[in-house]
Amino acid sequence: MIPLRRPEADDDLLGQCADRTKRIRKLGATSKAAQSQWSAGTVEKDGIRALLLRMAPGVERCMYCLNSTGTDIDHFEPKSRRPLRTFCWHNHLLACSRCNSNYKRTEYPCDDFGQCLLIDPSVDDPFDHLTLLPASGEYKAKTRKGWETLRVFGLNDRFELVSGRQDAYVKCCDVLIGWHRCVVGGDSGGAERRVHTLHREPFADVLRAIEDMAHLPHASLLLDSDELITALEAWLTTSRGMVPKGRLLTTVPPSRPETSALLPSRADG
Repeated sequence: MIPLRRPEADDDLLGQCADRTKRIRKLGATSKAAQSQWSAGTVEKDGIRALLLRMAPGVERCMYCLNSTGTDIDHFEPKSRRPLRTFCWHNHLLACSRCNSNYKRTEYPCDDFGQCLLIDPSVDDPFDHLTLLPASGEYKAKTRKGWETLRVFGLNDRFELVSGRQDAYVKCCDVLIGWHRCVVGGDSGGAERRVHTLHREPFADVLRAIEDMAHLPHASLLLDSDELITALEAWLTTSRGMVPKGRLLTTVPPSRPETSALLPSRADG
């Protein structure tokens, strides 16, 4: 998971969703009423889906596992629990069918005060609750919300997710190094292609974890590659590789500086 920015819905869509909510209330605000209106709300669902695709990570990825294409509109708080939130724009996330139908289903664990114990990536920064160890592909829970999220979505229990993150770690490291070589060599086209590759990587949480490692006291020991350290320094210096064409050589440090505010040298630790 990575944090996501939710766009504003336009007035037309909000009005259509409000009308559907009124119908649900008029029908008794039951789960059955919510499901019937949701099934009939083709126009509203199309509008919601279009917005979700805009905020989805990578290329329309599932907002929970990041591995698969987001095919379903998930009600974060299930329709059966809160029928009147069925058409609430802030209650929708894009999910793959496996996360939605096989794992989350109608789960909505809460604490003793009624606060939800699942990470909503459009509200929470998942990395406040989870630590990703990219080389192993596994998450560690930092909070109860993180633990419940791992349990409900099986983020450490699904082989395709753990192995996918392991592979993504190798790929991201290699592409970061390749990106920096292009930058140093003045190959703006090659650098740009690698920027797009990294930003479209399905497991966007892996790249986020690598970036966060740059701020750890012993990052150089964890990364264990001088060339990767240099590339990562440059990547962060240029706002994740986003350098205007024609300015690569003047904007990006061509070689690793002797000292770095981001990554301490191995001799330091």
